[in-house]
Amino acid sequence: MPAIDLNSDLGESFGAWSMGDDAAMLDIVTSANVACGFHAGDPAGILATLEAAAARGVAIGAHVSYPDLVGFGRRNMAVPAAQLRADVIYQIGALQGLARSVGTQVSYVKPHGALYNTIAQDPVQAAAVIEAVLRVDPQLKLVCLANSPLIGWATEAGLSCVAEAFADRAYTAQGTLVARSRPGAVLHDVELIAQRMLRLVRDGVIETEDGQLIKLDADSICVHGDSPDAVGIARTVKSRLLEAGTTLRAFTGARP
Repeated sequence: MPAIDLNSDLGESFGAWSMGDDAAMLDIVTSANVACGFHAGDPAGILATLEAAAARGVAIGAHVSYPDLVGFGRRNMAVPAAQLRADVIYQIGALQGLARSVGTQVSYVKPHGALYNTIAQDPVQAAAVIEAVLRVDPQLKLVCLANSPLIGWATEAGLSCVAEAFADRAYTAQGTLVARSRPGAVLHDVELIAQRMLRLVRDGVIETEDGQLIKLDADSICVHGDSPDAVGIARTVKSRLLEAGTTLRAFTGARP
């Protein structure tokens, strides 16, 4: 069985509003996509998540987003390329400073929500994000939707890409994520999710919403940290993969 990374979106609590169980998730995952304040997260909470991740040796990624606290970064935005580039640079830089203060570092970038889905297919916004990452540090890896055009664009520009699959999301026959506005877009059956991910790692395929099997090459599996059953899903996925002989390790080389 090949090795795989298990990641989750963390650091998303904001002031008095708590989201997810970062401590529990950090005991399970190998990589943490940490909010940078644009879609979620406040400085103190982000710092606490980074400190907890550093203590566990979990790899850190900048979870950059559109400036959309109200919509949790899940609303499409027609942000001009120059502004988007600056926004992404700003977010990575902020997280780098916080990470350095607790003895860890940012080793990759994963766009969030609507930005993630947009740049998977849109060459203009993709180019802005790619340039932003290159300007900050060309050694940073970029997490991309598996099988998306973004992988080719980013690779051609000189970035190292990480192809990502989603444990708790349904897929279309085209290999894209089913829109959250549609029924069945988010999966909740823990055992079903775990079996889907085991099949993905073992056979390189995933079942789509209409029952087809499509090829999906992935280096990392994401479990959304804001789901009510996130910890249970992540724990079960990890357990099933380990039972099958899969090695779980961060794609950055950080220890699990």
